[in-house]
Amino acid sequence: MTKKVLIIGGCGRIGSSVAQDIIAHTNAEVIVTGRQPKTEVKQPLQFLALDLEDLEKLQNAIATSDLVIHCAGPFHYRDGRVIRTCIEKKVNYIDVSDHRSFYQKVVNYRDEAQASGITAILNTGVFPGISNNMVRQGVEKLDESETIHLSYIVASSGGAGITVMRTTFLGLQKPFDAWIDGRWQKILPYTERETIEFPKPYGKTGVYWFDVPETYTFAESFPAKNVITKFGSLPDFYNHLTWIVAHIFPPAWIKSSKGVEFLSQVSYKMTSVTDKLSGIGVAMRAEITGKKDNNPVKYCSTLVHENTAVVAGYGTGSIAQFLLEGKLHKPGIFPVEQVLSTDLFEEAMASRRVEIHREINFI
Repeated sequence: MTKKVLIIGGCGRIGSSVAQDIIAHTNAEVIVTGRQPKTEVKQPLQFLALDLEDLEKLQNAIATSDLVIHCAGPFHYRDGRVIRTCIEKKVNYIDVSDHRSFYQKVVNYRDEAQASGITAILNTGVFPGISNNMVRQGVEKLDESETIHLSYIVASSGGAGITVMRTTFLGLQKPFDAWIDGRWQKILPYTERETIEFPKPYGKTGVYWFDVPETYTFAESFPAKNVITKFGSLPDFYNHLTWIVAHIFPPAWIKSSKGVEFLSQVSYKMTSVTDKLSGIGVAMRAEITGKKDNNPVKYCSTLVHENTAVVAGYGTGSIAQFLLEGKLHKPGIFPVEQVLSTDLFEEAMASRRVEIHREINFI
């Protein structure tokens, strides 16, 4: 029988990319949801008008699905109603959540998910998502891992829509805990600029501390003393503007929903211009220092893709593919790096022609 996949928020940039990847790699029937009742989608996609506040309709939609993918961000604002319903209806679950607050909310249902027998995989996409398994690749190559340093840059909007702008400004609202020297320490967002050499066409550019789920989940997933996660934008003047918003603007501006929306709308209009100049790609660099055969080593892997939204679709779509094929089955709730094996990850990237360059050097 044909499997049915429900993509909540499937009409947005990320959700649409996920849908296209699933269509390309599976025979599943894909239903995308949106709040506008007259939204048109291209065949073979099907559309369902759905507001997450309509709990009865949400429950009915999930009950008739084989897999639910939650793409309706920003996840700072989301509760656990979708994953709770999946647990109740015994339906596997994936999301593209990108903030630790959401992870901390829903991981409390881990025992219920395990008892229900569903596999729930969080933080899929590109970052988090592919980035998580780039790190897992490296950790598995070393005997000991001391420091994980994960950096990302996105060109202009990344082709990912205004939700990404909202997520960025929401991430500036308050200090966050980072795993440094084997303990949790407070870090201010968008501080400690560091110049990183990314592959062509990006080269050297600045990145800053940023609160992403990996900052939190890697401390649980890997035996490292330090987890550093830094983010930046291109062109570089966006970094300086974001720094000004984080450190010069009155705090009330980014702590109010109206302020976040205003800044997001202005930024989105700006990137509609710079998208044409800088492109909408992404670059990621995972560096892990540790030991191999009792020698200190540095492992480094990099990835570049011309379209951030498309490669995010690859990350989530590949997880959906493996769940539908029965290759992934681990009842409970997990960040992606805890459930996706390196073998499957490499299979997914190869089938989507995504190249990850890796090297290990003794230091």
